Amino acid sequence: MMGSTLLRILVSLVLSLAIAARAYKHKSLNRSGAMMGFVVMAIHIAAGYRFGVLILVFFFTSSKLTKFGQEKKRTIDEDFKEGGQRNWIQVLANSAIATVLVVILVTITGGEDRCLDTKNSALITGLTGGVIGHYACCNGDTWSSEIGMLSKGQPRLITTFKPVKKGTNGAVTIEGLLAAAAAGFVIGLAYTLVGLLTTGCAGDVAWKQLLVVPIATAMGLCGSLIDSLLGATVQFSGYCSLRKKVVSKRAPSVTKISGMNILDNNGVNAASILLTTLLTSVACLYIF
Repeated sequence: MMGSTLLRILVSLVLSLAIAARAYKHKSLNRSGAMMGFVVMAIHIAAGYRFGVLILVFFFTSSKLTKFGQEKKRTIDEDFKEGGQRNWIQVLANSAIATVLVVILVTITGGEDRCLDTKNSALITGLTGGVIGHYACCNGDTWSSEIGMLSKGQPRLITTFKPVKKGTNGAVTIEGLLAAAAAGFVIGLAYTLVGLLTTGCAGDVAWKQLLVVPIATAMGLCGSLIDSLLGATVQFSGYCSLRKKVVSKRAPSVTKISGMNILDNNGVNAASILLTTLLTSVACLYIF
């Protein structure tokens, strides 16, 4: 047991360092983002391979989608940066809650992967469900945003269904919503496949682990909808006549589209992640 734990810690350090360095080289993360990314990834992988695969699937798929169609996104996104270049605040906004949960879990389990089973441990089931929901939300929101910006469909504000310009906070498209569900599906599938190799679930408990896939799919969509609802109501969107873009800050040249200036994009992301994490945790307690 001690040997496998030490091996996992070593793997976590080497793999996280390699991924963070590569991400910095390819401009997926800036310097501060790469440093924070290394810490967060190392914690997840050291806590359990299932948790490690969740953050890695989220990171790699979101990074690829961020770079897809960059020329078009450059004309839409006010904060566009070549390659994405997420900083430490963005990394933390998309990983802080899950990092806290996996640290609690590894403290309880000693790094042993456990099945989702409330009869054995409701606490472990609830906390693990929260981690799954966290990354289903993160992946769903990212896929939805990145694919939605490239959609040929007309974005509509989620609160009024009024047609709005691309880049408006709280706007949704059919393609974006389907992408969110697909993103959640990928998270659930990755967790389940790795779990088959790392857990000793048996009987009905083993079969029930497959329910993670539809749960994560639903939470990918749900998390994206929550993010859009918050974006449309507590995050300001306006059209700048000078930059010819939708922006998130008031100015003399900006005409309001929607939302109050209460939270910025990182705040909206963190709030939607927290709500989806709690929702998934409760769902897992009832289902498993």
